[in-house]
Amino acid sequence: MNLSNARLPASLHFPQPLRLFPGLFFESLLCRGVDVRQGSAMTTVKIYIVYYSLHGHVETMAREVQRGANTVQAVEATLWQVPETLSDVILQKMRASSKADDVAEISPEQLLEADGFIFGFPSRFGVMAAQFKAFFDATHPIWETQALAGKPAGIFWSTGFHGGGQELTALTAITQLAHHGMIFVPLGYTFGSGMFEMNEVKGGSSYGSGTFAADGSREPTELELQQAFHQGKYVAEIARKLKGHPK
Repeated sequence: MNLSNARLPASLHFPQPLRLFPGLFFESLLCRGVDVRQGSAMTTVKIYIVYYSLHGHVETMAREVQRGANTVQAVEATLWQVPETLSDVILQKMRASSKADDVAEISPEQLLEADGFIFGFPSRFGVMAAQFKAFFDATHPIWETQALAGKPAGIFWSTGFHGGGQELTALTAITQLAHHGMIFVPLGYTFGSGMFEMNEVKGGSSYGSGTFAADGSREPTELELQQAFHQGKYVAEIARKLKGHPK
């Protein structure tokens, strides 16, 4: 990096010792989140990882997605849960897992705060769970203004078995993004050799990361978690570029 040509914001003021020692000066700039190549303060890129989880599989994936997203410079990834629609009695009969007490519920209007999204949910007959669909249905006022248009969004999921919708769940979910004008960000084959694994059961596809829950006893594998981490990082990098940060 050629520091002699760096343009600094006029609003920045530093004590005289920092000006006498350029190394300390620019180290202070970086600590303040200033991109000396562009001469402007780096703004935070907010990624909202919004999920619904009944038995904990999607929550486990969501936390790994968040870890990956937060490795990207200037990105702040936050976990959110959509509201539950089932009664406590029904949830008990379904042996549902307890909701994470460190993850707040999100309301539709809070989506406006984010620069990008990664949505996660279990599959129900090849489509997203009703709880998540109910959340999207409640975004009608936002849809009217197209306030989410142009914002990137990825998708991850959990299904019971191979025929449970590992690709169809993502395909049917894209309609929600399209009506809002959001930009769907698929993984493609950016996960590399992990996309071609044939020696073990693995969820996910070119549409996003995924896992298999089976009868509820199976947990996401290390490879599935690695793909979730990769997805978080990958979508966050794209959101960062779309907000105008250099590579």
